[in-house]
Formats: sequence, C-alpha cells, structure tokens
Amino acid sequence: MKKTAFITGATSGFGRACAEIFAEKGWDLVLSGRREDRLQELQKKFAEASVHIVVCDVRERAQVEAMVAGLPDSHVDIDLLVNNAGLALGMKPAQEADLDDWEIMVDTNIKGLMYVTRALLPSMVRRGQGHIINMGSIAGSWPYPGGNTYGATKAFVEQFSNNLRADLHGTGIRVSNIEPGLAESEFSVVRFHGDREKADAVYEGTEPLTPQDIAEIVYWLTDRPPHVNINRLEVMPVCQSWGPFAVHRKNE
Repeated sequence: MKKTAFITGATSGFGRACAEIFAEKGWDLVLSGRREDRLQELQKKFAEASVHIVVCDVRERAQVEAMVAGLPDSHVDIDLLVNNAGLALGMKPAQEADLDDWEIMVDTNIKGLMYVTRALLPSMVRRGQGHIINMGSIAGSWPYPGGNTYGATKAFVEQFSNNLRADLHGTGIRVSNIEPGLAESEFSVVRFHGDREKADAVYEGTEPLTPQDIAEIVYWLTDRPPHVNINRLEVMPVCQSWGPFAVHRKNE
C-alpha cells in the first residue's frame, strides 16, 4: 500500500533531499515551502510520483491550518511528517544579536513545528499509525559562541519530541529527533544573510555532512519495523567533534 510523506521546508537542503529519496522509493508526497517556483520544479521532477505542493510559511498559524484542511483526498492520510522547516540567523553574541533574527528563529523553529505537528496529529491518532521526524541539531545539546537562540530553539525540538513520545504512548505513532552536526547546504548562506563568502568559510578544509546523508538517515528511520522507534539520532561528520571547556584567564 502506498504511503504519503509530508515534508516542510522542501525547497532546499535536507527537505529537498528527503523529497528526492522518498519519491525514488515510490512514496506519495506533500511538499510545502515558501518558494512556489521551486515547489513547481520538484513537482515536475517527480512526475512519476503523486506530488501535492503547497506554498506555506509555517510561521503563520492560519496558513498551516488551511494547508492541512485543504489536503486532497489522495493525500489526506499522512504516514510520515518530516518537520524540516527551520533556520539559523546570525552569529553575534547575545548582547549584540538582532532581536528580529531571534524572533524569526523562534517563530520558525518552534512555533512552525508546533503548528504543523498539531494540525496533522489528530488524523494520525485516529488511524493509529504515523511517524513524526523532527529536524533538530547538535546545537540543541552542545552550546557554542553565537549559537544562543538557535541552540535554544533546537533544545526545544529535542524536548518537544521526547514529550510527544510520552503523550502518544499506546497510539502506535513513532517520534524521532535527528540532530545533525556540520552540514553543507543553504543553511550558512541564510545564517549570514546571503554572504556567500562567510558561508563558504564555514566549510573550508572540511568534509561536512550533505543533505543526501541526512535524507538517507530519515528514510532508514522510517524503514525500521513498526515496533521500533529511534528516539534520538545525533550525527556529525568525522571532521567534527567536541572541544575542551573554555576557561577565561585574567591578564595580570
């Protein structure tokens, strides 16, 4: 029986790569994002799949509710939700950071994820099946200078995922949180407000994760037997690991 995956933030990065792998595997797709031209491009690219596209800004609760309410009968039963829409903005320390950037991250990474999840959950519970995969980050567990609000939003994703598991106990619905480390996509271009030089410098001399790496992990999670739930999966490229604690020493 055909399954349907609902992927937010499908127009680039992890979301686009997930759309590609699930289309290849024969799934039906609901793809949402803010860029209509890219959504239309994906719909044409996956001509052999059944693809429903929706232009939606997940920060807007009314848009999310309308998107889910307007799903066609062919795509109304969602087997997998990939909450991928999210972003980081800026790297300044908290005392210098742009409050607008902070609000956008909270609205997208936290509120957007809540809106989409809440809109789709009742149907999954009624059917007694489904899988929610949230895109977290190592920043939710491991702080770094300039990570401030972005890291905090991803810590929310981890705890929200854990608490969803508790709430959904006995429903048959699976919940997983993927926490990628250094990965090359449009992420850093967005973070540095379109400054390609700064974005490229992040990956200079490294072999980072790719969107395809993450998409393969997402598919692997969904392909486990129904009684198996991967709660949390942290993944880094080999070139990345942890540093020592920072110790500030006064100059005498």
